[in-house]
Amino acid sequence: MKVTFLGTGTSQGIPVIGSTHPVCLSTNPKDKRLRVSVLIEWHDYTYVIDCGPDFRQQMLRANCNRIDGILFTHEHADHTAGLDDIRPFFFRQGDIPIYAHKRVLGELERRFDYIFETENKYPGAPSVQKNIITNEPFDVGGISVIPINGMHYNLQVFGFRFHNFAYLTDMKTIAKEEMEKLKNLDVLVINALRESEHPSHLNLEQALDIINILKPKRAYLTHISHLLGFHDDVQQKLPENVFLAYDTLKITI
Repeated sequence: MKVTFLGTGTSQGIPVIGSTHPVCLSTNPKDKRLRVSVLIEWHDYTYVIDCGPDFRQQMLRANCNRIDGILFTHEHADHTAGLDDIRPFFFRQGDIPIYAHKRVLGELERRFDYIFETENKYPGAPSVQKNIITNEPFDVGGISVIPINGMHYNLQVFGFRFHNFAYLTDMKTIAKEEMEKLKNLDVLVINALRESEHPSHLNLEQALDIINILKPKRAYLTHISHLLGFHDDVQQKLPENVFLAYDTLKITI
């Protein structure tokens, strides 16, 4: 299985528009972060987790010509606003499968009503195949995906486990029974927004505490704010098996 980090930034991305923060002014490519998303490939299958407002740019940069589906963690705009940009895939492939909580599908239908219309549909609009996720395993591309239920402040969000790879973003709290689903991982990807406390995201210390409990072979931090600091400086402070992810990073599990 191959994973490409399409974006590793928080909701505003890095650089933040108009910001003069030193990290936003950095010339290091690893300090430039699009909104958070990953591309997961195995055999002949290609899936994306979340498609935010940078989705088109990310697909072009990754030279991605086909997707077999999109899994949504939750409905916030930095994870969903790029849904219209599935059109090139739809024109070549037909309806694009999407997987999300029933609540999230309802929000997408409200925001992108023209995509979900079945009568008098605009001819240039894409179409999707809706798949409702509950907190039970579901199959994509011959793999049983295990949802990880968590809370993003007071909003329910899903993470996902594919075999020995798990992806958690925008989580603040994870119940004990959900943590049990995350044992014996080769790779854990987890959000770590900044060093200071945040009401809806893990900070660096909290993310490292979870990593220490779960003990994956490798861990990668994502959904990163410019307030965390320069990529190279932060990486030097991390434990040996923990890495600060960056856009375009490719890993193999």
